[in-house]
Amino acid sequence: MKVITVAAAIILNEQQQLLVVRKKNTEFFMQVGGKLERNEQPEVTMLREIHEEIGCEAQIESFVGRFETMAANEPDHQLISYMYHVSLHEQPHVEAEIAEMKWIDIDDQDTLLAPLTLEVAIPWVKKYLSEVMV
Repeated sequence: MKVITVAAAIILNEQQQLLVVRKKNTEFFMQVGGKLERNEQPEVTMLREIHEEIGCEAQIESFVGRFETMAANEPDHQLISYMYHVSLHEQPHVEAEIAEMKWIDIDDQDTLLAPLTLEVAIPWVKKYLSEVMV
């Protein structure tokens, strides 16, 4: 099985909604992020991809972890993801290869979400919100 290594961002707004994007010619919504370039650290990839995909400067709040899921848009590919909780310095907007961007509620049932979003990002956000909202 082929492996794709990416850095991905968990970005929340003031309403505690999760930012997801859909790349052109794909079906699944997913975290902002992308593939690591040769010899690039995941943190550097993360900030570069945020700037390229949604036109924002950002700050990494915390490293969430390294996760393995199936890739959303590449059949028979495993995804290794370095996930970060990130805050944005400005309002995001669609750039580069992004077709669509939206904020979803963490109990969203209507959006076609990538495995990484469903299996890792949303459970992390639920746990995070339960801890910060106490």
